[in-house]
Amino acid sequence: MIRHRRMRQHKWVRDLAAETVLTPKDLIWPVFVVEGENQCQPVASLPGVDRYSIDILVSEVKKARDLGIPAVALFPVTPDDKKTEDGRAALDENNLICRALSEIKDKVADIGLIADVALDPYTSHGHDGVVSDDGYVLNDETVDILCRQAVLQARAGADIVAPSDMMDGRIAAIRKALDENGLINKMILSYAVKYASAFYGPFRDAVTSAGNLKGDKKTYQMNPANRKMALREARADVGEGADMLMVKPGLPYLDIIRDISQSCDLPVFGYHVSGEYAMLKAAAQNGWLNYDDCLHEKLIGFKRAGCTGILTYAAREMAAKL
Repeated sequence: MIRHRRMRQHKWVRDLAAETVLTPKDLIWPVFVVEGENQCQPVASLPGVDRYSIDILVSEVKKARDLGIPAVALFPVTPDDKKTEDGRAALDENNLICRALSEIKDKVADIGLIADVALDPYTSHGHDGVVSDDGYVLNDETVDILCRQAVLQARAGADIVAPSDMMDGRIAAIRKALDENGLINKMILSYAVKYASAFYGPFRDAVTSAGNLKGDKKTYQMNPANRKMALREARADVGEGADMLMVKPGLPYLDIIRDISQSCDLPVFGYHVSGEYAMLKAAAQNGWLNYDDCLHEKLIGFKRAGCTGILTYAAREMAAKL
């Protein structure tokens, strides 16, 4: 008689037979940076997540590096008085994200730095681009700004620029801009497949943009009903010169991660987004499930689906346990 359970009877044999293994090197830690000094501001809707001023963030990034986490992704919290209709603060070489990149690269040189290329942290309307009089986000005008933003971030110390805006043609344009400015070794992580998801709420709370957003982002972020369109988006970004691809959110779109990882030969990352993380924390705080076990199971699911890297707010927690 075939007995599959023979290979499950001891932990050591289960470990030997494991088809998918999660390690700290699979994890990327998203962090929020704020102005000021000695700032560590808890995010109410993301238990365990804080916004850090640059001085504190440097030491926190060192801890992540020491846990074996290979890269961090930075997201700036722009004060309301610096947000404008055109998001012009994104092009200030002394803005918060550029200063953070420069300081971390100087103090923690051996960890990868990923910079978010998008205008929503800087716009008063909360959209990822320039908005026309009738409320439509203008594609080509936005891409022009994103190119300049990416060059600034790369010069400041970003190893990877990560366009998260979902404008058409921006990967080719950013690659051209980087190359023309002598930044040929800077990598592009394209948010190739970013859905207009309801799971982003706590993130917008963390970057203080929730109250700014006018309307929704459905004219540029993807329809959650679409699968074939995701493959088209990913193939386009591969052709335009992306070095890596992102699927966001992660858990509700594991089928998309699987499709893309099987159809292209670039690394595919998944984003364990704020809503997914917050729900797990809330359920655990109510005693409804074991946080550590459920987190590990979730992240194993990302790997099993085909992720070569996972962005998660729980990266340091998970790395410490691994």
